[in-house]
Formats: sequence, C-alpha cells, structure tokens
Amino acid sequence: MTEIITTIFTGGIAFILAVAPAFAASMDNPGIQKRKANQERRIDQGIQSGQLTAKEAGKLEPRETKIKHDEERMKSDGKLTGKERAKLTKE
Repeated sequence: MTEIITTIFTGGIAFILAVAPAFAASMDNPGIQKRKANQERRIDQGIQSGQLTAKEAGKLEPRETKIKHDEERMKSDGKLTGKERAKLTKE
C-alpha cells in the first residue's frame, strides 16, 4: 500500500514539475505581446512611409517605453492579474 502512495506522490510531483514552466509561460500574455509588436511595426511603417513625422514618432516612443516599464513592474511579483492585463490593454 505504501508503494502505491509513494508512486502516486512521485508521479504527482513529476507532473507539477513538468507543467510549471508551461504555466509560467502562459503568464506572459501573448495577446499583449502581439499588440505591442503590432504597434511597434505600425510606428516603423509610419516613419518609413512618411505618414509619421519624426516629432510624432518621438512622442510615441516614450509612450511605448512607459508601457513596457509598466508591464515589467506588474510582472515583478511573478504574476499578471486580470486587472493589470486590462490596464496594459487600455494603455
């Protein structure tokens, strides 16, 4: 009986160790990352096409940097709450 319990316990621990990295990766919201990449790409395209002036791009870049710093600060405790995700999305 103890062998069965030990096997189940060991299997449970192995499962947790295997799943933990995937769970941690899911904390990095891919929707936010995709949105950030899209915004950066649009800014670059605007500069190249002439739709954005250097002055306009200069105003956008610090905003993007602020969003990045906000995200890093929010993730500093190891998790990104729904409220924090909503704030980043709004930014």
